[in-house]
Amino acid sequence: MLFNSIDFAIFFPIFFVVYWIVAKKLTLRNAFLLASSYLFYGWWDWRFLFLILFSSIVDFTIGQKIYAATNKRVRKNYLLVSLLINLGLLGYFKYTNFFIDSFINSFRFFGGEMDSFTLHIILPVGISFYTFQTLSYTIDIYRDRIKPTNDWLSFFTFVAFFPQLVAGPIERASHLLPQFFKTYNFDYKAFKSGLLLMAFGLFKKMVIADRLAIVVNEVYGNPTGHSGQDLIIATVFFAFQIYCDFSGYSDIAIGISRMLGFNLMKNFDTPYFSTSITAFWRRWHISLSTWFRDYVYIPLGGSRNGDYRTYFNLFIVFVVSGLWHGAAINFVIWGAIHGIIIVAEKALSNTALKVNRKPLIPSVIFTFITFGIVCFAWIFFRANTFADSVYIVKNLFNFNFVDWSIYNLGLPSHEFDFAVIVIILLLIFDAFHRKYNALRVINKSNFVVQSLVYTLIVYSIVIFGIYGNDSVSEFIYFQF
Repeated sequence: MLFNSIDFAIFFPIFFVVYWIVAKKLTLRNAFLLASSYLFYGWWDWRFLFLILFSSIVDFTIGQKIYAATNKRVRKNYLLVSLLINLGLLGYFKYTNFFIDSFINSFRFFGGEMDSFTLHIILPVGISFYTFQTLSYTIDIYRDRIKPTNDWLSFFTFVAFFPQLVAGPIERASHLLPQFFKTYNFDYKAFKSGLLLMAFGLFKKMVIADRLAIVVNEVYGNPTGHSGQDLIIATVFFAFQIYCDFSGYSDIAIGISRMLGFNLMKNFDTPYFSTSITAFWRRWHISLSTWFRDYVYIPLGGSRNGDYRTYFNLFIVFVVSGLWHGAAINFVIWGAIHGIIIVAEKALSNTALKVNRKPLIPSVIFTFITFGIVCFAWIFFRANTFADSVYIVKNLFNFNFVDWSIYNLGLPSHEFDFAVIVIILLLIFDAFHRKYNALRVINKSNFVVQSLVYTLIVYSIVIFGIYGNDSVSEFIYFQF
């Protein structure tokens, strides 16, 4: 079920009313929330419910086994079982065809002959997200950071919590799970704040991201039919498309959760104002970057074993992050680009080149440089094939202005102009929001101002939102 669908527009008001009717009875509330979450998830394909149910049973059971065991080796073996089952399922559904293709290509490289084939495996929506979420539970129990719960209903609801089930934020059990053991009173301020965040997320998705997607799909669907200026425009548009699409989903998820009394972590913090790639990853997909830090980077040794091992660990984390995003060489390259730049930034910060003085180069220049690097890496993330990404990189500055018009990229002139305007307005809003927390300012303003803001957002979604186009209606991160 999509947040930006008629189905959800019917589902959520009914769910919301019933939820607050049963909210005071903890067991009944969690049971209703779990059933609703399964309905939400099963709307795509009910067969995938068995996977999330199986993962819930496995980690609920193993968490108790790890805690009860007194022998360190036994505890470690139980943890390995959890890792093998969860990562095994993720690997089968997400990477089987990738490894088959890689094996065949390697076989051919050494002169062998083998026919290509792929298995017809459907990737379950959100499997990467809820797999990482349940793994955080068993790993943290193993590390003695949390204790397991005996309340299976609360745990199953934690795993399947529908607002953030299919695209995050990836919550830690230590933060979200205890919230299912509490009852909440309806809070009008939290409702109002959550509703505004939800509306803003829908605006970013339907008014900005889905409009930009039309140009991006047009150019990246046939890169050889476009010149360098088209490729640059589409790449910049994709940078804002994926930001508005994914941060829009996070805003909706956090907003819905807030309306229900739950608190989810922030997932984006104006990333395109970053002055370095290191800073970018502190602001982009925060729940994933901190997950990799705590459960991959630190176990690898973090920064405890000297500079060169630190650089190696950082690079490996970003390559793995790239592979997490998709089973294709393009995603590995995308992760490697970020890893190389972050290692370079780390190396420079450890040399005498870093001095505690006023910078000679204004930060705005570093912001543009960082944005340029991010956009270059997005080419590999968005390109349909490795060959397409190579073509785009080679022809990025191969300009051809003969009979060229920016209005031949899939959007009529007024729609294209509007797309550029909303990007500029988004940047202005993000700059204001970073300094003053714009949404909080709106929530604290008087009734007239709030009414005008809500009216403007709803009007923009209804009038300028993109509807009925299957190629842009789904959220980008559903594929992960």
